[in-house]
Amino acid sequence: MKKNEQVTIHDIARALNIDSSTVSRALNDSPRVSSKTKQKILDKASELGYQRNILASNLRTSKTNTIGVIVPRISRNFFSSVISGIEETAQEAGYSVVICQSFESFEREQKLVETLLANRVDGILISVSMQTESYDHLKAYLNHGGSIVFYDRPCQLENCSSISIDDYKASFQATEHLIQNGCRHIVHFSGPQINDLYKNRKQGYVDALEKHGIDFNEAYCLESKLSENDGVAHAKKILEMGNVDGIYSSNDTAAISAIQYLKTQGVNIPKDIAVVGFNNDPISSVIEPSLTTINQPDFEMGTIASNLLINKIENKNTSNESKILDIELIIRNSSKHN
Repeated sequence: MKKNEQVTIHDIARALNIDSSTVSRALNDSPRVSSKTKQKILDKASELGYQRNILASNLRTSKTNTIGVIVPRISRNFFSSVISGIEETAQEAGYSVVICQSFESFEREQKLVETLLANRVDGILISVSMQTESYDHLKAYLNHGGSIVFYDRPCQLENCSSISIDDYKASFQATEHLIQNGCRHIVHFSGPQINDLYKNRKQGYVDALEKHGIDFNEAYCLESKLSENDGVAHAKKILEMGNVDGIYSSNDTAAISAIQYLKTQGVNIPKDIAVVGFNNDPISSVIEPSLTTINQPDFEMGTIASNLLINKIENKNTSNESKILDIELIIRNSSKHN
């Protein structure tokens, strides 16, 4: 055998002077091969450096035991925790995971779905980008027999399941908490309103104001991608407004950068402006003041989403199944306005 030439089952068969069909059965753990012979073949395969041709096996079975995960930004603690839950569950079920980042770009998301389709993944777990309005790329994947489960950012698409939290309820609680702590002029840092998740968070904010007799002011809704730079830009606008006494942000990233900037301008948090974030990022508990925020069951979301997808793949389940997980308002120093 030449150097760098791939070892085949025929090489193992020749070395042991047995049929190649017996080698194939042993490598696939067939009960038709005795334990003694099976171990002998496995030892020889290891000695010769044999590696299974997974691609060829996949082509025969039309199944790759691989799932694709599309995440907006893996750098966000929430998404990295979700991925941990996905990977742990998938590995236990015998699936490999391919992780892709859309960086909140619809165009990149489209290309990622095309790539996953070309690589024949059995299913896709996706949290759509902030720019995603059309689902034609996902429909194309479904039309090729794939399975899809949405996580965190649910979408209404036929034959797809989703796992998320009650964003409306979470936002209502966050806003009401600020009101109950004496805030009357509350600014909302919102994500793009083309996304149902951020629509629901805004509506929870609006309805909490209405419940407590506070008029909604559209100028108090600052829409962005909720980056660190966006948080600073929003903080500058708040200083121009002059009478803001509360901030409810749709993520911790923008809330924390706003707090840091406001402090440099002499604003006392929470005495002058109380702040509530969303996600419970690790830094939220160690900044000064510590950030009141909404905690999401991120790891649990990943495990449930992975289980939902694997069930759809293995049972050819095309039903729509949605799961809503509970949230928790974690009260810290940033919202103690009174």
